[in-house]
Amino acid sequence: MSIREILVVDDDSLSREFLVEAVTSLGFKATQAKSGEEGFAIASSTSPDLVVTDLRMPGTDGMQLVKRIHEHVPGLPVVMITAHGTVETAVQAMSLGATDFLMKPVTPETLKLLIERVDRSQRLERENRYLRTEVGGSTELIAESPAMQETLRAAKRVARSKGTVLITGESGTGKEKVAQYIHKESPRASGPFIRVNCAALSETLLESELFGHERGAFTGAHKTREGRFELADKGTLLLDEIGEISPALQSKLLRVLEEEEFERVGGTSTLRVDVRVVATTNRDLAAEVQRGAFREDLYYRLHVLPIHLRPLRERQQDVLPLSKHFLRHYAAQSGMEVPKLSRDAEERLKSWTWPGNVRELENVIQRAVVLMQGDTVHIDDLVFGPSAGTNKVSGPQGVVVDGLNMSLANRALADIEREAILATLHSTGGNKTEAARRMGVSARTLSNKMKLWRRLGLVA
Repeated sequence: MSIREILVVDDDSLSREFLVEAVTSLGFKATQAKSGEEGFAIASSTSPDLVVTDLRMPGTDGMQLVKRIHEHVPGLPVVMITAHGTVETAVQAMSLGATDFLMKPVTPETLKLLIERVDRSQRLERENRYLRTEVGGSTELIAESPAMQETLRAAKRVARSKGTVLITGESGTGKEKVAQYIHKESPRASGPFIRVNCAALSETLLESELFGHERGAFTGAHKTREGRFELADKGTLLLDEIGEISPALQSKLLRVLEEEEFERVGGTSTLRVDVRVVATTNRDLAAEVQRGAFREDLYYRLHVLPIHLRPLRERQQDVLPLSKHFLRHYAAQSGMEVPKLSRDAEERLKSWTWPGNVRELENVIQRAVVLMQGDTVHIDDLVFGPSAGTNKVSGPQGVVVDGLNMSLANRALADIEREAILATLHSTGGNKTEAARRMGVSARTLSNKMKLWRRLGLVA
């Protein structure tokens, strides 16, 4: 449970002392305030995890306190407790930002149930916020080759246990997809699946991302923040590119894996979590251990249930099924019919060595879908390797386009569409939802086009 400190606000000393005693008996830290003004001051300066307030108080009453906290300390849950409640009062309190509502007399048992309910609600909200920040994409696994089928069978076997899984393989082979598959097939499937890219953050930021931080722990830490381990409680945490973390963080991670407990950055309270860790890496961690770059004890703690993903060049039977999967995916994104693959395109796809693995294949198909002519992907629509983003080739009718063949008519239409969208975005002050409404397309379609143009270097 992530609720640890509860602020009790009540002007009646007997009622306040009873609530404080009940909160303490349930294992939580209790802070108390005898007025709405004092309660707001404490809530805004110390950031408790939950506020329990009486309704009728002189000066700033419960309703006003709920409103002020909702406006000035957003995200802090507040529960209203009163002996004078009605349905109308409850509705008003909830509309002002209250999380829940209880009638007096309150027993420790009802208080415990309420705290658990608020904690579950807050956890779901945090998980949803996190998921909304993640880039969406297809999670379907394609396994036609014997090598990939055996990998999935192994993943299904290890999914049943709680042991730590280490997924190895070259960059772009689909390690994250296998991690998601393990979570989906595990007893934790109903819990959260949380991901953190260890290679994308500095040591300080990664520590805060993993373990969270307390308010004031460092410059810019204006409020307490939960880390990914807390968010992943009762679920799965994917540590992507685990080989990139620093020796200091390796030590702290080892402790969490061994003892299932940690402290937030700047904190003193020890937190316990129930998390299944799946780690991925494209490095040879055994070799890293030999040269002293990775802790041996952490390696063996991670290497409990190893899974290795073969590169795409060693599972050629997956190339065409994956290609057709990506064709369906990106055609659906663009609202178009699923294109066909010509025979020469199929042969070219099968003969390429795929140094970038599945990620490269997806990129090749995505570009072909967006910029092909007609309803069929031909060999000229496929651009491989570094030339996909840098080479200039002459397309039909002598039009030169970066890395792609394109007719003059298609190029003109693409330019017109892009200029129209950019002009509409400019007129709406960058509001994508309003721009999409004006142009008669979905906000998702507009967003996908902008993402593609940025990848192609067509917009800033």
